[in-house]
Amino acid sequence: MSEKFDTRETRDPQEREADLFRRLPGFLAKAVAAAPGLAAHLENHDVAQVTSREALARLPVLRKPQLMAAQMADPPFGGFAATGRAPERVFLSPGPVWEPQGAGADPWGAARALYAAGFRPGDIVHNSLAYHMTPGGFILDLGARALGCTVFPAGAGMTEMQAQAAAALRPRGWCGTPDYLKAILEKADELGLDCSSIKVAQVSGGALFPSLREDYAARGVAVTQCYATADLGVIAYESEAQQGLILNEDFILEIVRPGTSDPVPDGEVGEIVVTSFNASYPLVRFGTGDMTKVVDGQSPCGRTNTLIAGWMGRADQRTKVKGMFVDPEQVAEVMRRHPEVARARLVVSRADEQDVMNLKIEVPPGVDGLPDAVAATLREVTKLGGTVEAVAPGGLPNDGKVIEDARDYG
Repeated sequence: MSEKFDTRETRDPQEREADLFRRLPGFLAKAVAAAPGLAAHLENHDVAQVTSREALARLPVLRKPQLMAAQMADPPFGGFAATGRAPERVFLSPGPVWEPQGAGADPWGAARALYAAGFRPGDIVHNSLAYHMTPGGFILDLGARALGCTVFPAGAGMTEMQAQAAAALRPRGWCGTPDYLKAILEKADELGLDCSSIKVAQVSGGALFPSLREDYAARGVAVTQCYATADLGVIAYESEAQQGLILNEDFILEIVRPGTSDPVPDGEVGEIVVTSFNASYPLVRFGTGDMTKVVDGQSPCGRTNTLIAGWMGRADQRTKVKGMFVDPEQVAEVMRRHPEVARARLVVSRADEQDVMNLKIEVPPGVDGLPDAVAATLREVTKLGGTVEAVAPGGLPNDGKVIEDARDYG
């Protein structure tokens, strides 16, 4: 576990943190000057003062619905891409959301993740991520080429031809979704083809279940996963230690309470919010809509950046109750008005053919009368009535859910 992509991966965490926030004000000043959409989003905020996590947390989170609305009003990028920087490629992801390819040989920061996965210069890499419209295939393609690999851009589909190509090219590395390599290898078995040259694989875009990883290991393939988005690139990645995903360099990660801009304590599940240092596409406090939590400690592989647990669900929990939308921001507002509440979870169910709400709140022992006061606030904030149930500290699941839709839709 001694080989590293570069020395930045093993920096003292405090040194890394200081470096990020030393660079951030200057980066933000240039970003708002170059991207009018970002400037409008951060209006009335003095970016020169953003020198700490506390200051960063005072900036608004940018979520995908806001970005899509800006892009519709000012296509294609809504003013969030830097002007004067013509992207090499433009992509369109479901939403629809437009994404520019940033500058440089490895614009999505994938080479570091591939190196941690065991890819090395000179390897032939069979890339089965899609190249069509979305940047998935290009993210790992460019990372592999920046690492010094030769890439076969297979894309998705045509499994029999992929098996034949792997048998002929003899690639050492493979990239794609977690389950597709299994389909290729099983097709190779069926056709009597030898694809045993594949020794390392980097997967993304789905869940890598332990049983699937074990199945690959039995075939002699070491599989690791990375967490990437079309907007930001590779945010975090596994190493051979396989004990959490390591935050990529040049990102500031926050975990916030879903639907809010408020960071949660380490270890609590919340929405992944990322600030990147991508001058071409400077996304600041961008909410990915995915949930995870920070894992204690550092990776046994020696890399010292923050560890996260991987994908733990979606943060968009907005739901309709009695014809009216209720969203996590409203639950957060109830909590703000009652600071004694440590955590809250709104459970929506059905009774007597009607929607009903029950807000479960964690409160410390000895606090009396709080449920009635919180119920009044809940009605004021949501314009809907609901019951409030107090539970002991730690009584709510740590799964990031602020709103649980428990209705049976048949």
